[in-house]
Amino acid sequence: MAKNKKRNKHIHYKVPEPGTSPGLYTIDENALKPIITFHTYDDKSYKNEELKNIDNIEKLTENSNFFYWFDIKGLADPSIFETLYEKLNVSRLVLEDITSSYQRPKLDEYDNDKYVFSVSRHLYLSEENGLCNEQISFILTPKFLITFQENYEDCFNPVRKRLEVGKGNIRIGGSSYLMYAMMDAIVDNYFTLLNFWGEELDAIEDRLFDNPDKRIMYDTQAIKRSLITIRKVAWPERDKLNDILRSDSPLISDLTKTYIKDAYDHCIQIIDFIESLKEIASANIDMNLSIISNRMNEIMKVLTIISSIFIPLTFIAGIYGMNFSREDPTTGKILTDNMPELYAEHGYLYTWLVMLVIAIIQVIYFWRRGWFK
Repeated sequence: MAKNKKRNKHIHYKVPEPGTSPGLYTIDENALKPIITFHTYDDKSYKNEELKNIDNIEKLTENSNFFYWFDIKGLADPSIFETLYEKLNVSRLVLEDITSSYQRPKLDEYDNDKYVFSVSRHLYLSEENGLCNEQISFILTPKFLITFQENYEDCFNPVRKRLEVGKGNIRIGGSSYLMYAMMDAIVDNYFTLLNFWGEELDAIEDRLFDNPDKRIMYDTQAIKRSLITIRKVAWPERDKLNDILRSDSPLISDLTKTYIKDAYDHCIQIIDFIESLKEIASANIDMNLSIISNRMNEIMKVLTIISSIFIPLTFIAGIYGMNFSREDPTTGKILTDNMPELYAEHGYLYTWLVMLVIAIIQVIYFWRRGWFK
């Protein structure tokens, strides 16, 4: 379990103080400096460039013959959010949700279909931190799409390659189709994680039969905890995709909804997959406990056999270890009901023979009862 050896940490979100005014967004002190990539494309061309800011966003998107995508990684620059508020009239509630990276997947429509706000959760495995749970935010407008990521993790590289190649509907489907393609990439990555954990559970099951050890319980519990995390993401993601299908917003085209149905089906498959893996994980834990219990029973059986053999021998040795003399050493008086066998000739040998016979009889009895199998 190379990638699961490190225990996944609890996610501690920075939440506003109780009673804080709604729409008051704050930038986390650990937020990364934003990297802004501006993509311009149509059915025949595609290009991208790095931007320092989006202050001239209206001028950049003035040509209605193209589609645009602002890919923003890092949330440390508050001027970006002020530009969205002043020039695009994006609600401060949306800005708060973007900077407060503990939102569950959802879809919100604002200002009479002027723009649509959506949230997804990107899950991936890191060597340093185990399972990482990153928020991806989308602002969909009639002319362009804006995406926000907390980190520099390039989760949209497959979508970017499709834009460069230009095959399929990626360049002609509009901004809503591009948003679908990104959501679908996020959902498909859940399959990758589940396949990885499924293989790990199979390996753990093999270890149970070959060489069980205490690490099995820890490894299985780590996977089960990761499955709970992805389940908490997959359920609201499914509900969000269902909201998109039911939406009447003109920003989401019928072509996009056709493909959203496929992503919705994938979410259902993922949820079923999660439940199956959770059952396998629970079965592995139960099997491990059963193996430990059976091993303990075997040990107890061996100790019981040994104890059963030595109890009567100890009893005989204990009796003759009391050393009650037959004759008073001072007066020479014969003491009745004391042990005459203490001075019997060959008594030591006879005692050994009796104890050996008793032990042999017990071993034969236990063997016939099947205790040695």
